[in-house]
Amino acid sequence: MTVTDRRNNARFALAVLFGVNLMNFYDRTVVGALAEPIRIEFGLNDTALGVVNTVFILVYAAVGLPLGRLTDTWLRTRLIAIGVTVWSAFTAASGLAAGYGSFIATRIGVGIGEASCAPAAQSLIGDLYPAERRARAMAVFMLGLPLGLFAAYLFSGSIGERWGWRAAFFIACVPGLILAALVLLVKEPVRGAAEMRPAAVEAPIDAPYRRVLRIQTLWWIVLSGMLFNFSTYATSIFQTPFLQRFHELGLADASNVSAISLGLTGVIGLMLGGWLGDRLHMKRSNGRLLLAATCLLLAAPCVFLALQQPKGGVVAFTVCMGTSSAMTFAYYSTVYSAIQDVVPPRLRGTAVAVYFFAMYVLGAAFGSTVMGALSDHFAKAAMLAAGASEMMPAFKAAGLHSAMYVIPALLLLCSGSLYAAAATVAKDMRRLEESVSGAAAAQVSG
Repeated sequence: MTVTDRRNNARFALAVLFGVNLMNFYDRTVVGALAEPIRIEFGLNDTALGVVNTVFILVYAAVGLPLGRLTDTWLRTRLIAIGVTVWSAFTAASGLAAGYGSFIATRIGVGIGEASCAPAAQSLIGDLYPAERRARAMAVFMLGLPLGLFAAYLFSGSIGERWGWRAAFFIACVPGLILAALVLLVKEPVRGAAEMRPAAVEAPIDAPYRRVLRIQTLWWIVLSGMLFNFSTYATSIFQTPFLQRFHELGLADASNVSAISLGLTGVIGLMLGGWLGDRLHMKRSNGRLLLAATCLLLAAPCVFLALQQPKGGVVAFTVCMGTSSAMTFAYYSTVYSAIQDVVPPRLRGTAVAVYFFAMYVLGAAFGSTVMGALSDHFAKAAMLAAGASEMMPAFKAAGLHSAMYVIPALLLLCSGSLYAAAATVAKDMRRLEESVSGAAAAQVSG
């Protein structure tokens, strides 16, 4: 393959992977966009609503470990194509659910399919783009996240209000099936092809999970992922219901606010984060992680101010939450690239799978359930304080409002863990360089 062919393949692959990631987050966000009508039809409280996401995430994380290892040993394009087909089919099946149990069953299928995406896609990007361009490439790939959220809230809310929530799941299936076919047109790159010393990556890897877990920076990054995803998944499930209950917006209007404040504004942070992350990385080894830590530190008070807005203060709420999203989305392009900086090429799929397993099982899986439980707790407290015996909409609005104040606290803790990762990344990068150099020298002498 010529240099031009490799560049064209890399660009085509990145465009397709962006689309795959967009549908990845679109299909998992449809539930959050339509949470209130789903809750009402199935007669759920907020805790039960949160459990839907918890089950999805636990399955996603558990299946992700073996699929992450498979990423390092099998054709990544084929793995992604199969996964996209599976999750798209189960997304359509979600619209056929007869009750709470069958709805959860279809979301389990979506989780199994989506578990193939991140490890394989990030491993491909690591082999398609060199280190100095990797954060920008990762930012383009992760652009699918905010745009997926934006599209899911924008279209699902409108579709749900016009034709009912089930129709939104049927429509979401079609783009995924098209993308599954396009993935198979991507030419699989050689592992380690974008590294300065590609020959060294052929050294055998013993005890891959143990090797990954010896990287100190990865432990801090995993902790940050747990805190970050606890917060983001709780927000994605409950922000639209919060806007419907507290600010008394309709489904379409509440979804549109979430589309802008949780999705569209994230594009700014993601792209600027990738650009600034690459520039800072050229000046200092921990530049990407310092940028992510500072952005999370500034995002926390923005969420607090958004929640301080009185009933009807939707514009100010949107501006504050949108500013927070713009800063928090820098996490994806910077931190995900930092993982590539400290992990050997042939272990990147494994490392991403370990990272995703921990952050999802210990973070994202319980974000929505804990938020729902806190909402129910505070709603009951509001009801008892008012001397009422029946749960009224005003009490549910007050309960969810109080519960959401946990989000800025989590963002501050996440920022602290990233500052800790920034303190260890230079040492781990040197260790990786020494390992690669040693392996290359051993191959030459052999």
